[in-house]
Amino acid sequence: MPSVSVRYIVHDVDEAIAFYVDRLGFRLVMHPAPAFAMLSHGELRLVLSAPSGGPGGGAAMPDGTLPQPGGWNRFSLEVDDLDARVERLREQGVRMRNEIVDGVGGRQILIEDPSGNPIELFEPTIPEARL
Repeated sequence: MPSVSVRYIVHDVDEAIAFYVDRLGFRLVMHPAPAFAMLSHGELRLVLSAPSGGPGGGAAMPDGTLPQPGGWNRFSLEVDDLDARVERLREQGVRMRNEIVDGVGGRQILIEDPSGNPIELFEPTIPEARL
């Protein structure tokens, strides 16, 4: 059962569902409205909301500002073979923000969902960095 929930604002919920399910192995939990869906991946629950004037996570702020996708905050998915995963995703047309970076505890790359939200793919290189 998921124990962590992250909400991403996306331009197109259906397109985002296809990306997360088909490219990253998420499971669709529910999609009760065009502007809302809930997915899961292990202990992560990903809530997708489209910007809207109505109620919910995509609702406008009191000053009328609508939430927007993008930014730099992200969640990280641990992978076993980062090179192979990146190659497959590139073949599928997934946008990369950078190239693979070697860090202190592992290797990582930032990919984007169809709305420009970042996802970090992380391959640990030391035991302490593993989930």
